[in-house]
Amino acid sequence: MADNGGKGGKKKKGGAKGKAVKPLAETPAYVDKRIELFEAAKARQDEWRAGLPDVEIEVKMPDGAVFSKFPVLCHKTTPMEIVKAISSSLAKQVVVASADGAPWDLHRPLEGPVECLKFHKFDSEEGKHAFWHSSAHVLGQALEMIFGGALGIGPALEQGFYYDMALGADGDVGAEAEADGASSSEPELKVAAKTVADADFPVIEAKVKAITKANQPFERVRMEKDEAVAMFGYNKYKQEIINQDIPEGAPITVYRCGPLVDLCRGPHLPSTGLIKAFALTLTSSAYWKGKAENDRMSRVYGISFPKAKQLKEHLALVEKAKKNDHRRLGLDQQLFFFDQLSPGSCFFEPYGARMYNALVDFIKEQYWKRGYEEVITPNVYNHKLWQTSGHWQNYAENMFQFECEHDIYALKPMNCPGHCLVFKHRTRSWRDLPLRLADFGVLHRNELSGALSGLTRVRRFQQDDAHIFCMSSQVQDEVAGVLDMLREVYGVFGFTFELRLSTRPEKFMGEIADWDVAEAQLREALDRFGEPWTINEGDGAFYGPKIDITVMDALRRKHQCATCQLDFQLPKNFDLEFSSENGHERPVMIHRAILGSVERMIAILTESYGGLWPFWLAPRQVAIVPIAAEYNDYAESVRARLHAEHFHVEVDTSTKTLNQKVAIADVAHVNYILIVGGQEAENGTVNLRARGEVEGEGKKRRIKRREVSVDDLITELVALRAARSDDLAALRE
Repeated sequence: MADNGGKGGKKKKGGAKGKAVKPLAETPAYVDKRIELFEAAKARQDEWRAGLPDVEIEVKMPDGAVFSKFPVLCHKTTPMEIVKAISSSLAKQVVVASADGAPWDLHRPLEGPVECLKFHKFDSEEGKHAFWHSSAHVLGQALEMIFGGALGIGPALEQGFYYDMALGADGDVGAEAEADGASSSEPELKVAAKTVADADFPVIEAKVKAITKANQPFERVRMEKDEAVAMFGYNKYKQEIINQDIPEGAPITVYRCGPLVDLCRGPHLPSTGLIKAFALTLTSSAYWKGKAENDRMSRVYGISFPKAKQLKEHLALVEKAKKNDHRRLGLDQQLFFFDQLSPGSCFFEPYGARMYNALVDFIKEQYWKRGYEEVITPNVYNHKLWQTSGHWQNYAENMFQFECEHDIYALKPMNCPGHCLVFKHRTRSWRDLPLRLADFGVLHRNELSGALSGLTRVRRFQQDDAHIFCMSSQVQDEVAGVLDMLREVYGVFGFTFELRLSTRPEKFMGEIADWDVAEAQLREALDRFGEPWTINEGDGAFYGPKIDITVMDALRRKHQCATCQLDFQLPKNFDLEFSSENGHERPVMIHRAILGSVERMIAILTESYGGLWPFWLAPRQVAIVPIAAEYNDYAESVRARLHAEHFHVEVDTSTKTLNQKVAIADVAHVNYILIVGGQEAENGTVNLRARGEVEGEGKKRRIKRREVSVDDLITELVALRAARSDDLAALRE
């Protein structure tokens, strides 16, 4: 089932070695029964559709125009038939449709009038999800046909997909290794018991290639619960999904491609043949549903594309990302490390702390400029606070709890309830609003150990967290201010970003009228902002609509960092009020972060910059290299002047040669190397070498150096740091 994600399991580059296992000699018996039940259900579905009267329905395109090339019949006409009539070339490029925002298979007949029928290519978010969703099913088919294990879940991810499988005793079905000495022309699988290893990738990928070459259609059938129970009686994981995870009375749909039939909501590609490039990327172990008390499963990750060129480009970026892995660079550059004595909590060394503080100082400058007030709030609260906020009922298992004086306390996982106490502490008037409270407080969340991953998933972290309490009439301006800050901060980092408005979900708190007003104000703020944005219907939080912000780094990877969410519920839970001309009113609360977790942002920046830090953020900004010991005193005097201006400066007074000292500074990616000798000491200058600056062409190409006075150097570096730029020439202009 490719819709339900799972946690747990540490990724590993290589699998275990073990006894050789050969591909299954025969198709498991349950496969034939599964297909028989599917075909019977499909025949009933087809017969029902054929017996329906021809009822015309109106279908509108994204521009509002009504499709009129031929009559569209309810339960009979498919999006594929419509797109072919619009453009045969477009029909070859689209991979999935959406009807009034709901994802829709291209070969699934429309079931009623459609106000907006869209077609999505691979390069869209909807297209990628359907493509990788379908590829997960192809991978599941290959794993099942090779290993015979019990399939778990296989969702699409932001980049690719995975499928979980239990082998041997953990599942109700399993492949037994053939007896030693048995002959077979099939390639051998080198796997340990209950494990899929990297060594198996060639065999799995060969099976996938055969599946895609066969161009198997994806077929969808809706069935009753008892039918689904009978179909998946051999697999306890699918049984659990049917009996525990699908609400009673909810529709159950299954998809078939080739011999695989799987529980799934869809949608999928028209056929497996659209998958032209496929690669497995890694394996890991995982617990069923992410719970350590459940069965352990093998998780196999993959990536796929409609063109081989796209896969090649992706793999090149993956290699670059591996080279830029923040965990490796963090150790190499002495920035940070982790220790098992405090899992998920980072130790920032002096160099790393410099960067951390530079990011925080950057945001604090924004706070000063934009009228925020910083507060410092407790780390520990009585559980009654979390009961009032509602977190205790829904989030208690993710909080670190302890007993004190016969009562339960917890480390705070977020700042918002504490900020509600700050607001409520004194009588508030409309004149006090908007009140913008910012907090860099330490937060703790009890993440599963298998989910911890460097700085991107930790237990201890800090956020550039702020909450704005305002009147309803002020929401639009406050959101506009948040978006303006977002553009300025991300512009400094060199990030691009995407914006989505997430609207009222099915389950929501508060009055519909309040939601309608809030959503209208967010729309106005987004329109005023002037950047493209899309709408994400029904994906708002239960307590208010929100703007989702996704950033794109230098490696073309997407990250969710910033947030801007309206909240009607916490002000109600804490009975927050302010006095106005109309008596007493409740404020609207805006949750707002730009960096998000400072730790996670450092991980993103480390990998995006590849350890080549911009000057304002660099932990090692300047290295002074005296050409001989007799110039050490002059080097120290230059260091003292730069240090007085709060630059990070070091002097290499070792006995190494000049070239060795320069090479060491180069490897450390120091932004500026200052070479000093007799001439520089006499003139009060330094011989400056900027990282990456070269002159000349071909064989004459060399590192650029220039002699500059210490006074002029300080002036330039101060301007460079203030501008948060590495372009000195632009600053001089």
